[in-house]
Amino acid sequence: MGQVFDKLQGKDWRRKQVRKITDKVFDRVRNQSETVNLTFEDLYIAVLLVYNDINKRLPGPHFDPPSKEEVRSMIQECDINLDGEIDREEFSKFIQRLMGDTFIIVSQGLILTLVVAPTVAMATKRATEGVPGIGKVVQKLPNSIYASLVTLAVVLLQKSVQESD
Repeated sequence: MGQVFDKLQGKDWRRKQVRKITDKVFDRVRNQSETVNLTFEDLYIAVLLVYNDINKRLPGPHFDPPSKEEVRSMIQECDINLDGEIDREEFSKFIQRLMGDTFIIVSQGLILTLVVAPTVAMATKRATEGVPGIGKVVQKLPNSIYASLVTLAVVLLQKSVQESD
């Protein structure tokens, strides 16, 4: 349970996950372009790949990558050695800055799913006690199974809302 909590709350865990993705993407783009560092065009391709990878791995809404203009303005802030190219460390910091808001939104979705949904489940279970027919069936279900079913329903509802957007 402690590991789950660390994963939900730990900035270090998040940083490590983003670093794994950025290292993989950096190497992929660098190998394809056969350069040591990333040029602006390489950087933009790498940003698109990172967003694609993160959108595949993380639950919740998918995030649109920044425009070329946004990347162009940020490259000046992250190009520490001012050589016009982005090295591995600069790329990692660049992506960390881009993804800051993304993880806040994902964390809010996880909190809703993991905390609010089970609480609502237990409240609805108590509320259905007096409903003829349904109350008896719901009361026969163990709390853990009922809470899991309601949480699953919330996750499916979140997915359907995302897909309709």
